[in-house]
Amino acid sequence: MNWNPDYNPMAAQPQAPAKPLPRMAGETTADNPWPVSLLSEKFHSAVDRWPSVWVAGQITQINTRRQGSAYITLRDDFQDIAMEVNGFGQFAAAAAPFVQGDRVIIHGKPNLWMKRTSLSLRGDKIIAAGAGGSLKAMIDALRKKLKGEGLFDADRKKPLPEFPHCIGLICAPQARAEGDVITNVRLRWPAVDFKVMHVHVQGEQCPSDVIAAIGRMDADPDVDVIIVARGGGAFEDLIGFSDEGVVRAAAAANTPLVSAIGHEDDWTLLDLVADLRASTPTDAAKKVVPDVREQAQLIDTGISRMRMRIDAMVSNEARLIEGYANRPSLTQPLTMLEPHQRLIDDARQRMRIGLTRILDDASLTIEKTQASLTALSPQSTLDRGYAVVQNADGHVIDDAGKVSPGDTLTMTLKHGVVVSEAKTVRP
Repeated sequence: MNWNPDYNPMAAQPQAPAKPLPRMAGETTADNPWPVSLLSEKFHSAVDRWPSVWVAGQITQINTRRQGSAYITLRDDFQDIAMEVNGFGQFAAAAAPFVQGDRVIIHGKPNLWMKRTSLSLRGDKIIAAGAGGSLKAMIDALRKKLKGEGLFDADRKKPLPEFPHCIGLICAPQARAEGDVITNVRLRWPAVDFKVMHVHVQGEQCPSDVIAAIGRMDADPDVDVIIVARGGGAFEDLIGFSDEGVVRAAAAANTPLVSAIGHEDDWTLLDLVADLRASTPTDAAKKVVPDVREQAQLIDTGISRMRMRIDAMVSNEARLIEGYANRPSLTQPLTMLEPHQRLIDDARQRMRIGLTRILDDASLTIEKTQASLTALSPQSTLDRGYAVVQNADGHVIDDAGKVSPGDTLTMTLKHGVVVSEAKTVRP
């Protein structure tokens, strides 16, 4: 930058008016206007004259983290109108137990912060007004009703696909939530596709838009998982996601649905019916897709384990084969036959002994039988000098009365046969 010796920084500042300022607002002109500070001071003076007031409403935001101070956003029970309330000291201590959604009655005095010309109520008392008629009470009643129907049961929740190919994203147009989801998903899993539907995420059109978007995403066969995302906001800004129609549309969807509404502390009924609740849109991106680096590491680890196991199996088999190869039965194969040869030899020896014993017993039996037969044989009788006499018909003659003189008789001797004729018969 070049320095200009003629530049006077003081000359760039507005100068104090050369003529008196108008006393009344109606007296100001384009040539003689009031400065902002004077108008803010006039506002402050006017507001300062307003009386103190009791006001009832619902807490949609409360911050008591700074000790001794409390900042509250108070919403009308029936209309979408809110105002800021702040207080210090005893008021801050009394406000500390209250939480978002509580219905309260606050006493205070209107106050204008001149630096920003912002109007608020400076509270000095705060009491609980009960839950009747509050948004929180109505949502709680709806929650109990839907829970009784089983819409929030764990066994109804569907598992998310491990590796989704297409994600259906429902969010506001040009919303930061959209960028958070898409950017973080593609950082983790670049291959995924998106189908985005823009809807109103607060106000009267929010429920109908979200119901229609869930229906269209669920009917799309390409969509593997649905994310309903919205950034943070006041309690009343998120009320559309506790609408009964939205909850029932999410419960009826066949496609797994992830709720990513607001921040960690925000909650809606959609969170309870969704198959998975993410604390933020960024958290939803981390939960619907795996990390490609982690998956690559798992694959590398798996490959390493497989290689180790294969190497161990090959080594064990090699050792087993080597053990078999070194056995005597393989180095000297004939040794395998020795036990069987001994068994055969023993069997042959036992068989030979057995057969010899059988033959000896049979020979002895034959000899005994031969001796018996010999003793009983007629030849033995003939050998002792006796003869067998037979008639012509070959019948043995054992009675002389059966022979008549002149019959031909055959006599068998020990040696030879004599044929004769009977001459005399003496019975």
